[in-house]
Amino acid sequence: MLIGIVTPAYNASETIEATIASVQAQSHPDWRMVVVDDGSTDGTADRVEAVADARVSLVRQAHGGVSAARNHGLRTLPAEAYLFLDADDRLTPHALDLLASTLESCPWAAAAVGAYRFAGGTGPARRTRRPRGGDLLAALLHRNCFVNGGHVLLRAEAVQAAGGFDPTLRFGEDWEFWVRIGLRGQFVAVPARYPVLQVRQRPDGAYARLATDPAAYRRCLDVIYGNPALAAQMSADRRARLAHRADAEARWVIGRELIRHGRRADGMGWLRQSVALAPTPRRLAALTLAPLLQHLPPAWRGGFRPYAPAPCADSVAESVADG
Repeated sequence: MLIGIVTPAYNASETIEATIASVQAQSHPDWRMVVVDDGSTDGTADRVEAVADARVSLVRQAHGGVSAARNHGLRTLPAEAYLFLDADDRLTPHALDLLASTLESCPWAAAAVGAYRFAGGTGPARRTRRPRGGDLLAALLHRNCFVNGGHVLLRAEAVQAAGGFDPTLRFGEDWEFWVRIGLRGQFVAVPARYPVLQVRQRPDGAYARLATDPAAYRRCLDVIYGNPALAAQMSADRRARLAHRADAEARWVIGRELIRHGRRADGMGWLRQSVALAPTPRRLAALTLAPLLQHLPPAWRGGFRPYAPAPCADSVAESVADG
């Protein structure tokens, strides 16, 4: 299976070489990678051009955002399946083998999804997370089930049927795309516990910045639920119930991210809104305990742990080698 890896890169000179190296280290040899330089000003393109590997190519565009860059990459890279790898993440050595063999063994599936792990840190941040497979449409309408595209291998036919990423979305562009994939087929989970992706969390990353913005979340939900294809597949009552749950989920995420950025009072307000919309025992308990978390060491705060400085390139590369 020929796998096309699309990597949008904007001012990623500090991380792009390690990302490319993680692709070159794959046990699955049949791949091509295109790095789309999205108007970088820091020498990202020079570092990509210095890579002596005919399987790695570079295209450039004026700064247009991650969706425009991914769409540009798709147009230049014919393949049987696609993986969207961020410029600061790393694949583990057997990632493509695991994803490709899983997808090939399930011809009914639109995509294969593997486990992932956050790079650096200790405790809960290091544990491997295993997304589930199957018909995930309802789950995706509730929340984004995937950390990003680096652990999702998509069949080329599904990508073509879904269309490209929506460049009008500043936040949740991948989430909205997964919903369109889910409208066209099922996901199959890689059975192995081995993580296929090491994710680098950064306090200045797009998710960390925009997940605290209610307007960005609202725009994403409007596009997701305004899709005519969704109305054709699902009753209005069910869509309304799922939209209500998605609204509650969004408020919880906004609150959690505000707390992680140190804005505890604002965050608690959003958490209370979420629980008022959709109370669950787990979130009621978390809401009760949230004020106490500030007295615990950061590593013990679970999903509310504050953002830490990004790990240096060497320590991330070591964690990828460890698998």
